[in-house]
Amino acid sequence: MPRPPPGRSAPGAGEWRWTPYRRPWADGIVGLTPAEPTGQRLVGRAGRRDAGPIGYSTILIHPKPPPRILTERRSVRRLDAMIDIHRRGFLGRAGLVAGALGLGSAPVSKLAASPSDDAAAPPAGPGRQRYPIGVSTYSFWQFRGERLGILECIDRAADMGFDGVELLLVQMRDTSNPALQEIKSRAHSLGLALMGFSTHQGFVSPDPEFRRSEVEKTLGQIELAYRLGIPTMRINTGRWGTSGSFDELMANKGIEPTLPGHTEDEAFEWVIAAIESLLPKAAECGVVLGLENHWGLGRTAEGVLRIVEAIDSPWLQMTLDTGNFLEDSYEQMGAMAASEVPISLVQAKTYYGGGRWYALDLDYARIASILRDSGYRGWISLEFEGNEDAEVGVPESLAMLRKHFS
Repeated sequence: MPRPPPGRSAPGAGEWRWTPYRRPWADGIVGLTPAEPTGQRLVGRAGRRDAGPIGYSTILIHPKPPPRILTERRSVRRLDAMIDIHRRGFLGRAGLVAGALGLGSAPVSKLAASPSDDAAAPPAGPGRQRYPIGVSTYSFWQFRGERLGILECIDRAADMGFDGVELLLVQMRDTSNPALQEIKSRAHSLGLALMGFSTHQGFVSPDPEFRRSEVEKTLGQIELAYRLGIPTMRINTGRWGTSGSFDELMANKGIEPTLPGHTEDEAFEWVIAAIESLLPKAAECGVVLGLENHWGLGRTAEGVLRIVEAIDSPWLQMTLDTGNFLEDSYEQMGAMAASEVPISLVQAKTYYGGGRWYALDLDYARIASILRDSGYRGWISLEFEGNEDAEVGVPESLAMLRKHFS
């Protein structure tokens, strides 16, 4: 429909009318403003947003009751009251319609409510919330054989019904900007979020030059996450490296001796200083770092918490891996979940067909309860580490996680 001049109704528009005013307010006000361009057209009571002409903001009032044409600035308090009445009226009617259809009101409320309403809305169902579930590209490869390409992993994730994908950096064959943008475009075209970036680094070394090089490497990884549009990046403390191999480390349940002449207290100081030097870049790029319980000083919840609580930055949170606590798993998960430092991502291990190094009989009903009780509402990322073929084990894992996290 062509836009009418200010103050005149459009043909056949019923109660559509525009009039100049000095400031765009909110649903329930009619006007046109060149003073504060927004490039958005708001259709107030339906909650729909459509592109409008650049430099103007227009708001449509439902034809009943007749609109009030504002030609001067009104009291903010009066406007807020009017807006609240219109909003609550719409939401109430939407809930009644949904109830009549047997759909329940929670999804409609989430769709129609403002961001502040959404934050206060109860989770879907009686005390439950449906968590978004993604899959790590590691699940399709597991460091076995030739690296499976990231694009192929994204295609498989979409075919299997996941909501998002976590990328494993060492699995990426090409980190040039064109390759990164192709990955981002492919995920978007398939309706998948890129919701996590799993990286490797190590700061447990008495050599300051080595630690400095690991910091520089990690700064580059933060930049990659930024270019991919990924909001959180998994980091590790690193480990002493005194185990002969990773298989030996696993045989010893992740425990390894310190380097001769050094202590774990020293190592914590090295790691804390290194991570602190990453935070300005993380803040600049808008990428939250998630320290994982992943061997080394992060083998226990106590070690992870010692680091993140000492640093106390919004740009350093935690990545919780459900399969990396080999003793007192639920107690340690609960300790991480109870911390004032948030969990940025949950990596959910499964072991269908038996585990490659070990297999844990994880009670995901209990894990889901721990996370719900803590207030965690973020992503669950599947890390399939079983010997079953991924084409079987990954969908089976997804079905199990949907059961407990929906």
